[in-house]
Amino acid sequence: MATAKLTFTDVALTVNVPAGTRIIEISEKIGSGITYGCREGECGTCITRIVEGQENLSEPSALELRVLKDNLAGHNDRLACQCQVLGGTVKVRPG
Repeated sequence: MATAKLTFTDVALTVNVPAGTRIIEISEKIGSGITYGCREGECGTCITRIVEGQENLSEPSALELRVLKDNLAGHNDRLACQCQVLGGTVKVRPG
């Protein structure tokens, strides 16, 4: 199974994760400061800054793009409950 390296800069922790893992799944386990509400991609609570490795994430869905826009998110922001780490190295921090 393919894996990826996911780093949470707020807690200075890097973990190996299976490709296809959503950021929120690992964030919860390790105690990163990424907060969340609905887990469905609608509330915008889990906006996360992608510090490095944007190209290693799944493409945002139409719903995710709308929620990011509605929350005036930046170009490097994603919803942790929606985006999947597909491979390579990704670094994130709470939005």
